[in-house]
Amino acid sequence: MKILIVEDETSIARFVQLELEHEGYQTESVADGRQALDKAVQNDYDLIVLDVMLPSLNGIEVLRRLRQVKQTPVIILTARDQIMDKVAGLDLGANDYMTKPFAIEELLARIRANVKKRSEPEKSTLSLGKLKVDVEAHVVSYGSDAIDLTKKEFDLLVYLLSNRNVVISREQALDAVWGFDFYGNTNVVDVYIRYLRSKIDDAYGVTVIQTVRGAGYVIRD
Repeated sequence: MKILIVEDETSIARFVQLELEHEGYQTESVADGRQALDKAVQNDYDLIVLDVMLPSLNGIEVLRRLRQVKQTPVIILTARDQIMDKVAGLDLGANDYMTKPFAIEELLARIRANVKKRSEPEKSTLSLGKLKVDVEAHVVSYGSDAIDLTKKEFDLLVYLLSNRNVVISREQALDAVWGFDFYGNTNVVDVYIRYLRSKIDDAYGVTVIQTVRGAGYVIRD
């Protein structure tokens, strides 16, 4: 497994690199956004640990440009109070995020989870009645109509469809789709459910996503 570490704080980069190599990962480390983008595009990494605050090109812009050509798993590192960086990173397709300072054990656990998720086979097409989702092409349609979803809306819909007839709690949705705990802010799941209902249920007069009071959400056959 090969991991690219993008971090301009030398002490942090070296510490993470040593810990990852101790766990058996191959690593490369860069401290510049433009150099990071070049390496990420030209090489096949299993995962990228990407700091947001970088010289020459910030991490959010690196991620935006990378997602135009590759879907390499990315864990972004942000300052604890930079909420908008977290939101922007997730909306652009980051797989996970961690706030500084962080425990190396948690970073290692998140790396293992994201690498494992990538290696697991996934159905290429999911459907429910007229609703169809092409997972690989990232295309959602209802009948002949294309439905435009953000990255997180798409991931949440795929997760619910992949677990149809199973009631999914807000905490389970956070862990599976966002990859982190919101600690008291699980209502973010409710917000994204409303987005999906607006674009699917309300738009076509159907009930795809059902609420199970006190338990969570479910898509049933």
